[in-house]
Amino acid sequence: MAICRRSFIKAGVATGVALSIPSALRSQTAPSAARTARMVKSGDLRAFDPVFSSATITGDHAFAIYDKLFAPDSKFTYQPQMVERWSVSDDKKTYTFELRDGLGWHDGTAVTGADCVASIRRWAHVEPGGQLLMARARDISKIDDKTFRIVLNEPLGLMTELLWRPFMMRETDANRPPTEQVTANIGSGPFKFNEALARPGASFTYDRNDKYVPRKEPPDGYAGGKIVNVDRVIWSNIADQQTAFAALQAGEVDYVESPPADLYPAIEGDPNLALQRLNKSGNLLYLRMNCLQKPFDNRKARQAMLHLVDQEAFMRAAIGNPNYFRPVRSWFGNGTPYTNEENTGWFKKGGNPEKAKELFREAGYVDEKVVILQPTNIAVLDHAAQLLAATLRKIGINAELAPSDWGGLVARRAKKGPVEDGGWSIFITSESDFSHSYPLFNVSMSANGENGWFGWPKNDEYESLRVSWANLETLEERKALALKMQRAQWEDPGSILLGQYFSAIARRKTLTGLIGLVDWIPMWNMQKT
Repeated sequence: MAICRRSFIKAGVATGVALSIPSALRSQTAPSAARTARMVKSGDLRAFDPVFSSATITGDHAFAIYDKLFAPDSKFTYQPQMVERWSVSDDKKTYTFELRDGLGWHDGTAVTGADCVASIRRWAHVEPGGQLLMARARDISKIDDKTFRIVLNEPLGLMTELLWRPFMMRETDANRPPTEQVTANIGSGPFKFNEALARPGASFTYDRNDKYVPRKEPPDGYAGGKIVNVDRVIWSNIADQQTAFAALQAGEVDYVESPPADLYPAIEGDPNLALQRLNKSGNLLYLRMNCLQKPFDNRKARQAMLHLVDQEAFMRAAIGNPNYFRPVRSWFGNGTPYTNEENTGWFKKGGNPEKAKELFREAGYVDEKVVILQPTNIAVLDHAAQLLAATLRKIGINAELAPSDWGGLVARRAKKGPVEDGGWSIFITSESDFSHSYPLFNVSMSANGENGWFGWPKNDEYESLRVSWANLETLEERKALALKMQRAQWEDPGSILLGQYFSAIARRKTLTGLIGLVDWIPMWNMQKT
């Protein structure tokens, strides 16, 4: 199949495959093309609010239009971004932050300390690190228009790491409940969202914010000066991978975020294209179970999924080329300081379907429908979902696929009700291996029930260990805690690892300066030559 696809592509452009590109996309070619970057992202942007949704594409959107108080550089040292200066009291309980000059919202008003306070409070309702901050905070308040402070009941040494997480919004937007989306798309970041050119399902447009004042430091990771070198960026939604690749070859787009691995040789063989790995840590592919509904409200059913999964089979289905994947047993990923082998006896090459069947019986499974959300426009997740459904059916589980695009999956996974009412049982997603070195900040690593992330697992033993992470000062202490956390996690899992994979973006060689670190791909610094 891969040979046929490559042969198709080689001949396709010459015989007019590019004609299958939507006419709306072709019509966007304009005299200012040298100052316009066109990108095909992984999936369709449906959720615009980074507090409401943790989807990576929502984060990419937020990085464009919003700004942050702090940001990590390429060495993961947290540097001031919107903050000009900050101080901490001798008892380590009072932090004072002063904003830098030149910060303004896209509507022309100035950024204030009150905006930052409201943004921190709203974010803190939904993210584990924020919940920890609020549990220790006595007061979060503005001092004046450019200054705010956080007063703690007890010291919290991770403050700058915590405060890099929330995006700053206008106070009027941040006062909205976190369960309701902010819809204004007005930030203070280097790009403005062009509402007039928004075409949901087709494309979204971002324009350079002429009034944005970047920091003076050079770009370094997500920190430093956010210099915008293009006038416009257009995100085009092209669900079909072959059409997206044909558009890249034809120069209709400059960037394709997730080309299938079997297209890599064709990309490398084109003198006008380049493959580039932006996420150096690789990604963990995993499935998330709805722990509020049958059958996965029962711990035995969740444990059954640990034994059912054959990681090599899932990686071959999702990725294909074994040069780009490997198994992963540790809850803390393959390449983090906390990777360990504690309580990994369930891992077996080929899986253990008989053990999975036994555990489902012990869970009292009686033919309840298991609905697997299937994003058909993201090949890695689509193929993994299809294999999962087939694997469950082989052991007698009533598995059903619910196909949609990624945007539809993001909307549906927020539903907590039963499948009969439009709910779900399992979805598959991915995140960077590196993100699993931060259990306090990574929402998917929490297990605090209905206050937590989609799937809502509740594991009190694990959660008490996770929260105590903030009290440890040394790497060795955290490594020891990671062993206990991993034991508790695999005793009562809410997520099941499917493997680690490495992917690359495809770009035309005329698009340069892309910043890569972990999950998100910002649009500043890139340029067309």
